[in-house]
Amino acid sequence: MKPLNELTLIEARTALDAGEATSVAITDACLAAIRERDGALHAFLDVWETEAKKEAEAADIRRAAGKKLGVLDGIPLAIKDNLLVDGRKVTAASKVLEGYVATGDATVIAKLKAQGAVFLGRTNMDEFAMGGSTENSAYGPTHHPKDPERVPGGSSGGSAAAVAAHLCIAAIGSDTGGSIRQPAAFCGIVGLKPTYGRVSRSGLIAMASSLDQVGPMTKTAEDAAVLLEAIQGHDVLDQTTAKAESFAASSVANSDGSLKGLRIGLPKQAWDVPGLSSSVRERVSAAVETYRSLGAEIIDVELPYVDEALAVYYILMPCDVSANMSRFDGMRFGPRAAAGNLLETYLMTRGMYLGWEVRRRILLGTYALSKGYYDAYYRKAKKVQRLIQQAYATAFMQVDVLLTPTTPGTAFKIGEKINDPLAMYLEDVLTVGVNVAGLPAVSVPCGEDSAGLPIGMQLIGKAFDEATILRTAAAFAHAP
Repeated sequence: MKPLNELTLIEARTALDAGEATSVAITDACLAAIRERDGALHAFLDVWETEAKKEAEAADIRRAAGKKLGVLDGIPLAIKDNLLVDGRKVTAASKVLEGYVATGDATVIAKLKAQGAVFLGRTNMDEFAMGGSTENSAYGPTHHPKDPERVPGGSSGGSAAAVAAHLCIAAIGSDTGGSIRQPAAFCGIVGLKPTYGRVSRSGLIAMASSLDQVGPMTKTAEDAAVLLEAIQGHDVLDQTTAKAESFAASSVANSDGSLKGLRIGLPKQAWDVPGLSSSVRERVSAAVETYRSLGAEIIDVELPYVDEALAVYYILMPCDVSANMSRFDGMRFGPRAAAGNLLETYLMTRGMYLGWEVRRRILLGTYALSKGYYDAYYRKAKKVQRLIQQAYATAFMQVDVLLTPTTPGTAFKIGEKINDPLAMYLEDVLTVGVNVAGLPAVSVPCGEDSAGLPIGMQLIGKAFDEATILRTAAAFAHAP
């Protein structure tokens, strides 16, 4: 057997059920890997070693008594630092929440607890999920597992690095404009952004409420399916969750690996985005040929508004940010600046404890929502959003899945783009459209560039059809 911390989720589940490993042993292996590697990676902001060991011991006791809670019982997971875990610190990687302890569980966390999952700790991220490199964390950047001089992507960079470096069996992230898929592509793992409304956002520290979605970050598509089944579902605490047909992990199984009859669309516009590297183009094109060999029908399709989707996203998202960040004023959470009056307290607290990128997005959103500009920016962006949704709907009349690169290039060096917001925002050009349209998408590793850096391929599906894109992803991974 491979080292226990390197097991996939399904392999770990099989080993536990067969008595070939214990939850304590798997958890200890992950904790040992964290001690050995995380000093250089900085994937974790907090490791809950004592608590994790107790949770693993409890899982082993349940198993011995024949009382397994669920598929995830005894499986060690890493949690992005914007999900509330009762009694544990949560900061969204911001100084403005330093010292804050959650007073309840996010719905996703409650579901994982009900399954018996083991929580290893909270992972680093861009502050309030605002960024694409995990350099915006108030607690320092996370480093790429293969090259410490490079970024792991963001904003879920800590979760991606933890999975890629085998510091955990799987992890949970959040995706507002690509924050699961982009770091998954950079680090060479699987990252699933579910359909908007598939997974509850209750207890997720919001960045952009109309775009955020919690999702799995795993070593395989089958693992992502298992995690999605565990965390999905309508939630009375989140009115945006849908009463959709439940997703079943078993729907991803494909016994013969054939994709005969599956129609995969290649959006022409996705292959002409700024900065698309030759290595990404070559590897994703090779993946297309693999799908052709598996029996899939490859169809060129039009997907207009790719560039406009980026512009729409960078209006709608800051507007949500402006509203959501108003609560962080030093009155209810975290530290408070000493000032002479209320206004000065607000100004000084936010000035002292919020990072530059967060402040930039608050200003952009407040401007777009202000009198005289609302119609020119926000209202117009909402109209174009409907056009983007219609464009995807038209494309899906011809195909079952859309295939694009996940990112234009591979992981860039730390510091390379942090002072150029426009260059950083362009990293999202291939991922934001999915969030604007509310659709599911998964990033799957499909090779490496000449420097050995992972390249990701994105599979986009119809609303609430995660089964098809995950089945398609799994077929590629198992292709001869």
